Amino acid sequence: MNESQSLLFSRRLCAVRRHGQPSLLLTCLHICPLPGVGCSSVQQKIYVQLNKTFPCVRLLNATHQIGCQSSVSGDTGVLHVLETETDLDWVLSSGPNPPYVVLMVAEHFNRSTMMKLKGSARVAGVAVVISKAGPAQGFSPHHSCPNQNSGRLYSYGPELAGCNVTVWNPLGNSLSYEDFRFPIFSLHEGEEADVIRKCFLDHNRGVNGSDPAYPLCAMQLASHMYAVKDTATCMRRNDIQSRFSISPEFVCDALADYNVWSSLKPLNNSGKGHLDGESVVIAATRLDSRSFFWNEAPGGESAVGGFVTLLAAAQALRAVVEDHPPSQNILFTFFQGETFDYIGSSRMVYDMENGKFVIDLDNIHSLVEIGQVALHRNGQLWLHSDPVSRRNSSVRSEVRERTVKDDWNMMVKSQILSVAEPDVSQPLPPSSFQRFLRARPIPGVVLTDHMSAFSNRYYESLYDDAEYLNVSYPSGLSPEEQLEYVTDTAKTLAEVATLVARSLYKQAGGLDDHLSSINADPKIVTQMLYGFLVQSNNSWFRSLVSPDIVKNLGDPVKMPTWLVQYVLANFTGTLRNLTQTQCKNPEDLEGESKDLYSYFWVQGPVPPNSTQGEGYCVRAPVRLVKAHSPAFELHQYSSRDYSTWTESRWKQIQARIFLVASRDLEMLTLGVGVAVLLVSLVVTYFINSKADLLFSSSRETTSTAY
Repeated sequence: MNESQSLLFSRRLCAVRRHGQPSLLLTCLHICPLPGVGCSSVQQKIYVQLNKTFPCVRLLNATHQIGCQSSVSGDTGVLHVLETETDLDWVLSSGPNPPYVVLMVAEHFNRSTMMKLKGSARVAGVAVVISKAGPAQGFSPHHSCPNQNSGRLYSYGPELAGCNVTVWNPLGNSLSYEDFRFPIFSLHEGEEADVIRKCFLDHNRGVNGSDPAYPLCAMQLASHMYAVKDTATCMRRNDIQSRFSISPEFVCDALADYNVWSSLKPLNNSGKGHLDGESVVIAATRLDSRSFFWNEAPGGESAVGGFVTLLAAAQALRAVVEDHPPSQNILFTFFQGETFDYIGSSRMVYDMENGKFVIDLDNIHSLVEIGQVALHRNGQLWLHSDPVSRRNSSVRSEVRERTVKDDWNMMVKSQILSVAEPDVSQPLPPSSFQRFLRARPIPGVVLTDHMSAFSNRYYESLYDDAEYLNVSYPSGLSPEEQLEYVTDTAKTLAEVATLVARSLYKQAGGLDDHLSSINADPKIVTQMLYGFLVQSNNSWFRSLVSPDIVKNLGDPVKMPTWLVQYVLANFTGTLRNLTQTQCKNPEDLEGESKDLYSYFWVQGPVPPNSTQGEGYCVRAPVRLVKAHSPAFELHQYSSRDYSTWTESRWKQIQARIFLVASRDLEMLTLGVGVAVLLVSLVVTYFINSKADLLFSSSRETTSTAY
């Protein structure tokens, strides 16, 4: 801790201002000695703002609400650091100064502790200090049976429903699906966490076993949520606002984003519905992840490993398909919102069923989904298929043809990987493929690194990050050197991407003679892992995206949809000799078509001794389509068929610490203030009533003789 932070909590301080704003936290009368200067003043109440925090927010669905919230002005409590069970007893029963805001390290952030705090009226909030490495035993605040409600394929079959056969996420404690009446924030180990601990140690620890004396260090957490109860209620309130208010203030929004898709052969985006003579192999994966805290969901194993693999596979196919295209098309799809009852995939299936997509379900030849693949043990991967649809003899034969493990093993580039199948009676793991199977039996498989329960010990948590995937670098490397350093994880994922690309090519009717020419590039994989998990604002990403996107690159990645769109466009598209203006409006140019292609003006690499890249135009069959649950178009806010998840709106997210005086001192201050007010009123009344006497000037009239 530096000197300025140490000075922050000394009892004799002067106000320090940064850009005109106070940055200290005492409210007291004090003397402040400075070298050569004496000063005394009465400070106003001053806070220390905590700017690097992440809140838990409120979500709602068809039946209930989950998450956290504070009162309108924020919840305040005396700070107490939870280190042992004794500290928990202090908060729940023996502490003399409730309510408390509990500061805990990640190892105490578990279901047992949180449910005890949830049941106490003595708790005003919780702040969790996140360590770099996750708990050794694992941590997953998600359900043990993900997407078991509206998204589940097996909801109609009790023998397969509700994880009766396989508990996919055995470490899941469902903490993310609880409803807490107090705010919960996270912050990472660092300066702010040190400042909070010092405030606690300086002010909230008693001497020789005695109770701590005032003033005490307190924390205020503000995260008031506007929406309550369920999605139907909040959408009804939105509707009332839109109908009767000139300036409507909505209380919630449907969870929505965009799916990204591309194809080997361009598909006419102006035509919708069935495409005669077209047979398409769908290669699918998911883009989204979540954790307990808002806007902090790295999703290394749960999402990034899968979509990086599919992106690398698309890039590997490009060189071969230009000269030796397969007989069938391949549609690469990246779904958003899959964590919340398969928002993206259910929307695509809905559009296919209703003639709103470029193909329909009849055009689907088969489907290959890339699930969690970054943590394969001893190089073992698993091909999962659906036991229900395999009861159909034609589907069963198609599935057998596409899931013969010997064929997949034949396409493995080296001896690092091997492919096997679980028992045929085991249901599919949670996957987007389930939404397609709910519409009709389709041949397909899901490729994962787990036979039954997830290998991922941090599923849908903030510890599912680069470090967990062993995306690490030798010490001393610069950011640019880290970007180029090929990690072991990148090498193995490149092997998986090669396997996927070759399998897709053969499944689409490509010739075996060309399989050996399909190879994913480990360097490209390592650059993607660095960009999506470590630092998105890097030279490689900046060269692939538009200047407008460059402005929003940062750490952590907050816009994976747009980044995946641009990366996929660069991997599957071609360079066009167009100006920036022509690239934005190519419809009048010969040989160009916005119905078949999207056009992207990208910044390009920045030359040495320059600050701006030499931009160029990329033409690619890459599109964005809505990942917005059909329930909101159909106004079926209590639907059991489609996702109904919404997110509450809020006005302010804020965390800060300060010192509070004792109740007696507060009452004394109030009493003195009231007494001063009454005395001033009496004096004012007296002066006003005697104003003529007190303020009149009588002058004697005298005559002057000349």
